[in-house]
Amino acid sequence: MATRNRADLESTAEEAPDLEAAAGDAPKHGFFVRLYTGTGAFEVMGKRKLWYSISGLIVAIAVGAILIRGFTFGIDFEGGTKVSFPRTDTQATTQDVETVFTDTIGRAPDAVVVVGSGDSATFQIRSETLNNDEIVKLRSALFDRFQPVGANGQPSEQAVSDSAVSETWGGQITQKALIALVVFLVLAAIYITVRYERYMALAALATLLFDLVVTAGIYALVGFEVTPATVIGLLTILGFSLYDTVIVFDKVEENTDGFEHTTRRTFAEQANLAVNQTFMRSINTSLISVLPIVALMVIAVWLLGVGTLMDLALVQLVGVIVGTYSSIYFATPLLVSLRERTDVVRKHTRRVLNRRKTAAARAGGAEIDDTAADGAAGRDAEPAAVAATPQAPAPDKPQPGARPVRPTSSRTGRPSGKRTPRSR
Repeated sequence: MATRNRADLESTAEEAPDLEAAAGDAPKHGFFVRLYTGTGAFEVMGKRKLWYSISGLIVAIAVGAILIRGFTFGIDFEGGTKVSFPRTDTQATTQDVETVFTDTIGRAPDAVVVVGSGDSATFQIRSETLNNDEIVKLRSALFDRFQPVGANGQPSEQAVSDSAVSETWGGQITQKALIALVVFLVLAAIYITVRYERYMALAALATLLFDLVVTAGIYALVGFEVTPATVIGLLTILGFSLYDTVIVFDKVEENTDGFEHTTRRTFAEQANLAVNQTFMRSINTSLISVLPIVALMVIAVWLLGVGTLMDLALVQLVGVIVGTYSSIYFATPLLVSLRERTDVVRKHTRRVLNRRKTAAARAGGAEIDDTAADGAAGRDAEPAAVAATPQAPAPDKPQPGARPVRPTSSRTGRPSGKRTPRSR
């Protein structure tokens, strides 16, 4: 049964169409045609060193940003006081607000930002925890200087709002955010380990770590504020990255099933074909994910001026881009590099390359590329062997007047007694 199954696999491999060879023989098409057909025209696995270099540079920049610049934690994590009021005076700047705060309290605020635009724009001031007297004086000073308009359309001191978060509460929020992140990573590790073999599990977990470090590094580099909404968005984009990686790995698993019994493509070439076949799905998934995120950012910034929506949209936008890159240019190349360290894949790669050399020699010894050799190796060599076998000359036709020849018996070698008809 095992012999028959192996023979069936080899027969299937011989009969399967060679997409790469067909792509080489077919006329050259444009970028989008090759992208949609997914015939392996885009070389990803063959340029692994390039992708590793780019990924390593990205990680180095991210880690450097985290160590040097650090994170800008929101009030929910560090504790403090946040004061907000409508931007009624369109000529007012954040520097003006910072000056009023410094003159009133005696120290500079931690940050002053403008959230939203147009009529919905608001100033947001974040500082260390203020006591009641300081808050009363600050609200009065801000009202006297900027005349913010309340809900009734008239200038009102009640338009200046404030909220405070204690450091204890901020510490609890930080602890819960870290617990949520660790639980997610543990559950993802368990799922991947059960679903795939160990090399795929290692590559997928390394990809999740890559996405986490790069996203955090971008936040540190740009100075985005880290809030509880940021943590929620981070968990969301890690799930998206895992989903995209699973899509590619499923196709790799399908293409490489029983690869050691065939000699048409190497493991790396099968994985490269899988990446090409899932290119459009990854791109479409990313576009579908990015569009509502961009819409959320537009609504948060220009229409509602809600900072929480902005934080959530920012981390998701960054994460989707990073997750799409890592699933194609980091996860699968890493998987191929891990598998090529095993004896099974090394021996199979040598078999494929030796077969291509043999096919090239039979073709006349001309130097050909891998794609042409793959196509040549895929053709059955039996007809060529049959053609090279010397054939016995055909018997001459009987001449007029010739004596009949008695056929000899195959058993005794003597004439069989039967006569061939005499030609007339």
